[in-house]
Formats: sequence, C-alpha cells, structure tokens
Amino acid sequence: MTRRRSSTTTDVTVLAGRLVTVTVVAVVKAVVRMPSLLLLLAPVLLVVAADGSAGDPLRSAVLIIGTIVVAGFFGRWRYRRWLQRQADRAAAEQLQALRAREIATYHAMNARQFEEALAYLCARDGCSQTSVVGGSGDLGADVVAVTPDGRRLVIQAKRYAQGNNVSGPDLQRFGGTCYAIHGAHVAVVITTGGFTRQAREYAAKLGIRLIDNDSLAAWASGTGPAPWN
Repeated sequence: MTRRRSSTTTDVTVLAGRLVTVTVVAVVKAVVRMPSLLLLLAPVLLVVAADGSAGDPLRSAVLIIGTIVVAGFFGRWRYRRWLQRQADRAAAEQLQALRAREIATYHAMNARQFEEALAYLCARDGCSQTSVVGGSGDLGADVVAVTPDGRRLVIQAKRYAQGNNVSGPDLQRFGGTCYAIHGAHVAVVITTGGFTRQAREYAAKLGIRLIDNDSLAAWASGTGPAPWN
C-alpha cells in the first residue's frame, strides 16, 4: 500500500512538473511580448519557491501552474489591448494624413477657386441648384444651394491663411443678410482659418453654422459630416 501511494505521488509530481514546463514555455513567450508581466510574476513565484523549500514540491507545482495560468490570461488580455491601441493610433495617423493632404489643396486656392470648390462639395454630397454667387454686391452670400432634404443653404466663404480668424464683425454682417435677404434655412460660414470667441458666440445666438479649417478638412476628405447635417 505504501509503495502504491509513493508511486502515485511520484506520477502526480512528474505530471505536475511536465505541466509546469509546458506552461512556463508559453508564459515565457508572453513575457517576451510583454515584459511588464515579470512585475506580476516575480513576487508570486518568489513566495511559491520559498514555500517549496519547506518540503512540499507538489503543492508548489500546483501553485506555480495556477499563478502562471492567471498571469498568462492577464498577459494575453494586455497584449490584445496593446495591439488595439497600436491599430487605433495607426488609423488616426492615416486619417490625419488624409485630411492634411486634402486641406492643403484649399490653402493653395484663391478666393474664387475656394468658392467654386465649396460649390463642388455641396453638389458632390447631394445638393441641387448649386451656384457660386460671390462677388461685388453679394451681400455676404458666396454659394447657394438646396440641401438633399430641401432646405435653402447659404454659404459665406472665407479663404484665410491658416492661423487667421474670422471676427465677430464679419459674422454680424453675414448675420444681417443670410436670413432676411437670402432666405437661408441653413446659414454657414466656411473658412480655412478659425473663428474668434466673439464670432462663435454671435453665431451660436443666430444659429449660423461655423466650419473651420479642421472641419473643412474632414468634410472635403469624406471623413466628416457636411455642414447642413
């Protein structure tokens, strides 16, 4: 009976040792991919090793397996998160590059070309009756169109150098004509620059939509919404 128990104990110990070996190999691969796992494993394995020196190698083997399995699952989860972050970062960089290439063409345009380009974008995205009306006596309207859902769209175009802002007085002049004279359902100011705080506050009061350099880049590249949406 004593020999059988001894033999069974030996077999279990050998099996546990093999399991430890296989699991250790798998976790070593995970640690190579994510070295931070060592911070989790090291203190636990030290405790287990000290416990094994007390004369219970089977218990130590079971504890080691359990620790390594938990660490392995944790490492796999962390590694997947890292891969996702890398993929998200790459996608964001590609999007930024696409928008930068697109907006660069608008910065190279003169004022008339800019108005025509905005009219093209409106037609591209489903507007009808699109026309460029900017010029002397336009009273602030540079492009007019009918949106896909039937609303009258009036756009004022400001082809500014990047870093220059549309001011409050600019918005006030457009605000005085876009609804009362041009009959806008959707009034929009689009610029290759930005807007001052005063301009944004005034636009918010009158319901004028503001499209700055970044929003234009998104719309033009097809990665952002149209101004009437």
